[in-house]
Amino acid sequence: MFDSGVGGLSVLRHIRAQLPHEDLIYVADSGYAPYGDKTEQQVIDRSLAVAAWLVQQGIKALVVACNTATIAAIKALRARYPELPIVGVEPGLKPAAAASHNGKIGVLATERTLRGEKLLALREQVSTATGATFILQPCIGLVERIEQCAMGNEPGDATSTMLERYIAPLLAQGVDTLVLGCTHYPFVQDAITRTVRAHTQQQVALIDTGDAVARQLTRLLDAASLRRDLNQAPQLHGYTTAGVEALTTAFAGLLDLHPPVQHIAV
Repeated sequence: MFDSGVGGLSVLRHIRAQLPHEDLIYVADSGYAPYGDKTEQQVIDRSLAVAAWLVQQGIKALVVACNTATIAAIKALRARYPELPIVGVEPGLKPAAAASHNGKIGVLATERTLRGEKLLALREQVSTATGATFILQPCIGLVERIEQCAMGNEPGDATSTMLERYIAPLLAQGVDTLVLGCTHYPFVQDAITRTVRAHTQQQVALIDTGDAVARQLTRLLDAASLRRDLNQAPQLHGYTTAGVEALTTAFAGLLDLHPPVQHIAV
């Protein structure tokens, strides 16, 4: 599995919970992060390059643990590797529409994700089917804060101030559901909840699609008889296109895991 940085670790924790016997390789393409401010072709090129490296390692399935990369590159990846089970992530507009009581939904994501044709088509499809209104909010700079493990733990810090700027206008428009449209964002879920509570007393649902991604991966592995159901310790390895310290710190700080981490040139 790969992401532009450490955000995909929020998906990794769901996969480890649902598929505890599988060996996992995680690539953080942090040397080229963030993807959100890259052109679509740049994201496609990086996704194909990282996927090619992973295929060389002998993977049996691929998880694109990045909303921006999924929106931009999932079609190209499936065309390049038609036999490989590939699971992408996309903002949870469908579950958000099901969870919302008033049909007003805020979508927090990167600029690139929100501009992608796939996301805009999904918004149109779900809006037509459910009548829901989706208000798209780009969260410029938030991925970079999370990459630095600045989780907004203190009210008034830079990350909390950023969340305030992005979320308060959505709540003022009456949204009762927020889609965490980037795999980085679940790591600041506590700060998001605190921001919401500072502005409204109504219940606001937060939609994180990591669990759904893990369930889909499980279905694909089972369908292809690829699931590993052995009673032996699974292997977890981290790789990064930047410095190993940042990914090592993220594994420890975000998941309390300490796998070997290596630098790769891709």
